[in-house]
Amino acid sequence: MLILSILSSIIFLISMLMMMIASLISKKTFMDREKNSPFECGFDPKNSARMPFSLHFFLIAVIFLIFDVEITLLMPLISTLKSSLLMNYIYIFMFIIFILLLGLYHEWNQGALNWMN
Repeated sequence: MLILSILSSIIFLISMLMMMIASLISKKTFMDREKNSPFECGFDPKNSARMPFSLHFFLIAVIFLIFDVEITLLMPLISTLKSSLLMNYIYIFMFIIFILLLGLYHEWNQGALNWMN
């Protein structure tokens, strides 16, 4: 138990020493503050974070995430094609495509895909 506590304290001290050395020799200055600031879709990071943004941009991002998750569900189906029954494969594939089309139809009816009013 004593050896474990000694080793953990040595590891902690070495990591703290490396972090301090890295912060001392880093080349960050106040002149590079603009260059090192994050750039998010045209928003100025120095302004207030409570500025309104386009709801359409948010909805398109959510739609992209939903369809991206659905595609990750479709990719393993390709590798299991040889090991599964063809009818089961077709039913699962059609069910996933039906969910995608149903979601697309819902977003279309809600007006999330219309950029102009």
